[in-house]
Amino acid sequence: MERAWRDVKQVIDLRPVYHRLEDRIRAHVLLCWLALLLVRLVETRTRQTWHHLRPARQRLHVGTFTGPAGTYQQTTTPSPHIKAVFAALDVELPPKVLHLHTPVEDTTPAA
Repeated sequence: MERAWRDVKQVIDLRPVYHRLEDRIRAHVLLCWLALLLVRLVETRTRQTWHHLRPARQRLHVGTFTGPAGTYQQTTTPSPHIKAVFAALDVELPPKVLHLHTPVEDTTPAA
């Protein structure tokens, strides 16, 4: 139990949050427990520590690019390590292009 609370504070990088309402306190404790459960699940399935996995996961980014043809969002190319982690977790990698928005052309007749 002590290790779990230490991990909640250190591994998940959780800081004190002060709530006064009982519902918010319960919700906060539940979210902390779910985060810890998720970390343990990832560690168990990948057989790697969260300390090792977190920096690798943080290399996966989404960039927004805008040009005359429109705006789109694209993910960075995942490393082989990240691909292996996603496969171990049975989770699909995000698509290369997440969102594409092209400007609507003005179709009103010229006066």
